[in-house]
Amino acid sequence: MNLKQQINNTQLPQHLAIIMDGNGRWAKKQGFLRVKGHERGSKAVRETVETCAEIGIKNLTLFAFSTENWNRPKLEVKTLMNLLVSSLKKEINTLMKNNIKLNAIGCLDNLPNKAKKELQEVIEKTSSNSLMTLTLALSYGSREELVNTIKSIAKKVQQEELTIEEINDDIVNKNLYTHNLPDVDLLIRTSGEQRISNFLLWQIAYAELYFTPTLWPDFRKENLFEAILNYQNRERRFGKTSEQLS
Repeated sequence: MNLKQQINNTQLPQHLAIIMDGNGRWAKKQGFLRVKGHERGSKAVRETVETCAEIGIKNLTLFAFSTENWNRPKLEVKTLMNLLVSSLKKEINTLMKNNIKLNAIGCLDNLPNKAKKELQEVIEKTSSNSLMTLTLALSYGSREELVNTIKSIAKKVQQEELTIEEINDDIVNKNLYTHNLPDVDLLIRTSGEQRISNFLLWQIAYAELYFTPTLWPDFRKENLFEAILNYQNRERRFGKTSEQLS
């Protein structure tokens, strides 16, 4: 029985998030410039997105570009933005064919106009798709998201639309960038690093974390299946005991 056949389709994560790490190290290992790693990484994105849609994952969020990434060398940032535009143009047919809706979170106003325009066009074209929601975290930082959420809630209290006593988890969720998504069930990080890197800090409160040494450009559907099987073999207690669950 292959890995895909071992997956229980009734116990899939409803929301899978991935920190796609290791493009630069992959390129260095191959003797290429870092930008080559990002180009190769886009192939891993396509295969992962198509595989998730194929097996029934409803929500997939990819950490594509962080607020901190703007501090990288200008050439690398420019290449990443150009790659984003070209990938969106190339992948529109893939999204439509697989009935995938594109979503984006982060400080999108910071993106170059060309990238922002292309992103918005693809979001609009795929808005009626319903099999899976693919969310790209672009110019995204979780602390910044939480600060903006706090400001938004404070403004509502100031304008007497909300009382302090009414603030709860649901109110916070409704003011996050991810207000239209469920909490993350499984977070995968590639490249062997074992940290969260300011990604979806509120949303991963009860997520299962899976770290793999595989560099992102080498991540294939078998790696994804391994992560999902690992997730399905864990006991998710949400603060309860094993006895309570049984």
